[in-house]
Amino acid sequence: MTVDDALISRLAKLSRLSPTPEQSVKLQRDLKNILGMVEKLDELELDAVEPLRYVTGVENVLRPDEVSGHIDRDRALENAPDADVEGGFFRVPRVIE
Repeated sequence: MTVDDALISRLAKLSRLSPTPEQSVKLQRDLKNILGMVEKLDELELDAVEPLRYVTGVENVLRPDEVSGHIDRDRALENAPDADVEGGFFRVPRVIE
C-alpha cells in the first residue's frame, strides 16, 4: 500500500479531521512506519505454531447457570423509596427530556 498525500487526505476526510500540513506529513510518516511493522509480521513462518486461545495460559472457570432463590415483586417494591405499587414498577428519575 502506498502512503501518499492522497491517502492521508482521504483518511482525514473519512475521519472528519482537518490536519495542518505539518500534521499531515507526520501522519504520513507514522502510517508508513506502522505499515512497515505490520509487513514484518507477514514475514514470520507460523505454519508450525499452534494458535493460542488464551495468551496468558489462564482460562476462565465459569460456574454452571443454576436457578437460585429470589424475592417476589411485592417484597422488592417494599425496598423502593418511590414505587408505583399499583403498576408493580420501580419509579426512577427521568433521564431523557
